[in-house]
Amino acid sequence: MNDKKIDDVNNIGEVLEGGRSGKIVKMNKDVRRPASEWTETVHKVLRLIRGNGFKKVPEPKALDGSGFETVSFIEGEVSNYPLSENARSENALITAAKLLREFHDASRKVLSALDDECCWMLPARKPIEVLCHGDYAPYNVVLNENEAIGIIDFDTLHPGPVIWDVCYAIYRWAPIKNPNNPDSIGDINEQITRAKIFCDAYGLDYESRKMIPSMMVDRLTALVNFMLDQAGEGDEDFESNLSEGHHIAYLNDIEYIKQHEEQIISGIVGGSL
Repeated sequence: MNDKKIDDVNNIGEVLEGGRSGKIVKMNKDVRRPASEWTETVHKVLRLIRGNGFKKVPEPKALDGSGFETVSFIEGEVSNYPLSENARSENALITAAKLLREFHDASRKVLSALDDECCWMLPARKPIEVLCHGDYAPYNVVLNENEAIGIIDFDTLHPGPVIWDVCYAIYRWAPIKNPNNPDSIGDINEQITRAKIFCDAYGLDYESRKMIPSMMVDRLTALVNFMLDQAGEGDEDFESNLSEGHHIAYLNDIEYIKQHEEQIISGIVGGSL
């Protein structure tokens, strides 16, 4: 999760690996990370959710004028790709799905406290049923060995339908990706088995399961378009993503999902209510 140390102004911090190389620093029991225009809204949501008893998200500590936020650190392991043995385990898959359901249920209770003044990195999507994490991937879910215990990095938080968040989570956790993608696990049959395990653990209904492949395609298309827009506006992180061909991998995964759409639906709806 981390591998080097830097001097951070007047403090010694430990750099955490992630999407913003060298910019996220752990100091004692807190994490200092870049803030954006939506960070104030994210802090508001996290406080509300924690206040209602869901403590498996970071506690907002500070939002200063220097362009950084401070939140509590959740102790444990996160995994990027290729997934660690713990992260690719069936128990991690099951507990990650259950944790996402817990978060969604907790978020329903705070929707009424949000208004048009809220700022989101990603646009709200109707019907608004829950708050979508927006990037519920193994690198944003904290594990204690092979059990999911916490969720981090809420920059992509936004209101939307359950299926919008779940389909992307399945894409990341199954993961349903082209076998040529180095992030992939197994063949389509193993991926579908893992996707069904996730759906079962989450408690996803029959009608929603039938929508998974098409919603995955829509979600990944939206992601590619967002990456292109942000890179076009000069965002260095997204420019780097494009130079590394991330968008090409997503486009290849889109075609792979389309190719296997009927097989995916048949596999994940079997035995569901």
